Amino acid sequence: MSYSDFSKVETVKALNEFLADKSYVDGTAATQADVTVYKAFQQEYPQFTRWFNHIASFTEEFDDLPAGTAPAAASKEVAAEEDDDDVDLFGSDDEEVDEEAEKLKQQRLAEYAAKKASKGPKPAAKSLVTLDVKPWDDETDLEELLANVKAIEIDGLVWGSHQFIPVGFGIKKLQINLVVEDSKVSLEDLQNQIEEDEDHVQSTDIAAMSKL
Repeated sequence: MSYSDFSKVETVKALNEFLADKSYVDGTAATQADVTVYKAFQQEYPQFTRWFNHIASFTEEFDDLPAGTAPAAASKEVAAEEDDDDVDLFGSDDEEVDEEAEKLKQQRLAEYAAKKASKGPKPAAKSLVTLDVKPWDDETDLEELLANVKAIEIDGLVWGSHQFIPVGFGIKKLQINLVVEDSKVSLEDLQNQIEEDEDHVQSTDIAAMSKL
């Protein structure tokens, strides 16, 4: 089954069912198949992907987040207003009730802020990235390429292990791991900086990425 085309919601549902007993699209480790599926989903649903990744960063705070109005609930309230213009779902004839509700809301927000402050600053969000660096040809000096890549120093960037992987016709690409602090390092800028080594580097690609 191929998951390179996500033009229909049914295909996403099929992928969800396919992954019910799997951690990866193909095999027992992350591969380019996972990258292809992730990029296709991100391209088809960019806003949902952005929202999902952002909300996932609050996982440890889910129980402490303040109350809010879910979109579905808000839609029901709007529909009810259209059915009966005389019903005010958001207001009250009793001003004292409104004042008590606002006081309770402010109290809960203050308690949440105090609880969050008591926990101290959260550790910096980091990502583990596997980067592919492709040379021009089989005559490219891979050791020089590697040295030039690891010579790049950015606050929040730590280089890790590497390997040279055959890609065909005697050509090998550099695959290198790195850890970045998300707020300090732009992967796009890092790739552009690596690709400035035009004598050795043809292109770069993010092969895999996960949050730490």
